[in-house]
Amino acid sequence: MDQNVSKAVPVSAGVVCALVGFTSSFAVVLAGLRAAGANSEQAASGLTALSLAMGLSSVLLAWKFRMPITSAWSTPGAALLISTGTAASGWPAAVGAFLVTALLLLATGLWPMLARLIARIPNSVAQAMLAGVLLPLCIAPVTALAGDPLVIAPVLLVWLVVSVIRPRWAVPAAFGVALLVLAVTLFKEGSAPPVSAWIPHLQATAPSLTVAAVTGIALPLYVVTMAAQNIPGVAVMKGFGYQIPWRPALTVTGVASLVAAPFGGHAVNLAAISAALAAGPDADPNPRRRWIAAFTTGTVYCVLGLASTGLTWAVLAAPAGLVQAVAGVALLGAFAGACAGAMTDESARLPAAVTLIVAASGTTVAGVGSAFWALVVGVIAHRLFRTASTTPRTLSGLRRYPRPRPLWR
Repeated sequence: MDQNVSKAVPVSAGVVCALVGFTSSFAVVLAGLRAAGANSEQAASGLTALSLAMGLSSVLLAWKFRMPITSAWSTPGAALLISTGTAASGWPAAVGAFLVTALLLLATGLWPMLARLIARIPNSVAQAMLAGVLLPLCIAPVTALAGDPLVIAPVLLVWLVVSVIRPRWAVPAAFGVALLVLAVTLFKEGSAPPVSAWIPHLQATAPSLTVAAVTGIALPLYVVTMAAQNIPGVAVMKGFGYQIPWRPALTVTGVASLVAAPFGGHAVNLAAISAALAAGPDADPNPRRRWIAAFTTGTVYCVLGLASTGLTWAVLAAPAGLVQAVAGVALLGAFAGACAGAMTDESARLPAAVTLIVAASGTTVAGVGSAFWALVVGVIAHRLFRTASTTPRTLSGLRRYPRPRPLWR
């Protein structure tokens, strides 16, 4: 009996990990795909493809390396899609950008030099870009509350209370309340989802490559996924005593992204926040058995993916502002972490602030979104300020010394 209980511990931890990971960011990913130009069927296809891709990659990595390695969809990447909006050539251009991102992620696993190139981007700039992208989304719950308090207030109140008691379950609880509000709304209207809405399907889209989509979507999506997901994911696992096999893990998630992209999946990466649920001591006292939790997580992701079509129908039928409220509270933690990472280095705060403002502005120049321009402006500002701070001045004027190598190189 004790042995059966022992076996059930990592399995239950894996189920919890999958449920928390899925429900905490489901609304964000759906909103991102819709903002990128997907219709309801294409968005449902993208969710199904992402769920299956991250589920199968989690199962493969956990089984192969006997480590609690879990994959996830790129939640910051989905937030980026919301802020970027629909590309000039519509959904096919977005799918083309997803393919480019997948190729870059795959190349990072096969060619370590690319990872070192990403590491040259100042962390403060990358985090500030992410914070700027997330800021308008985190404001959305306040706007939604002012527009329809009776619908939005229960979601925010439950999120706030559960955040104090059980922070890990705060967003899933808010999502559950949102579904309850939706059910009441549909009951009052006398409408119900058709049976066909629960049948999973995949819908391929012929990609279209455009310069604006590659620079405005693909490159920022790649940088955000690497800086906010893959690199922190490795750090989280290292904190629990696991040395992630970098190249195989990035290769597997890159292939998963490449397979999911034609069906509307924007990016698959190593899990960061939810990784602790499968890799921590609560998953199993024995570190060598925690891989079972990650294996279970991947299995449950696949099951949830089969139900994502119905969930998509339900969310799209929600009252105005409900999905935005759930997405906003789901991203608050990421926003706080990005702000902290952007402002940690006092000497780099001003360039980080400039980056954040440009990203939050939502301005499009030459058909390219603000995230890309924020990255460009941030790197230039960081370089200029770092150069000025490392060049000493004397009473006799400017005195030149060998310039120290920047910390981010």
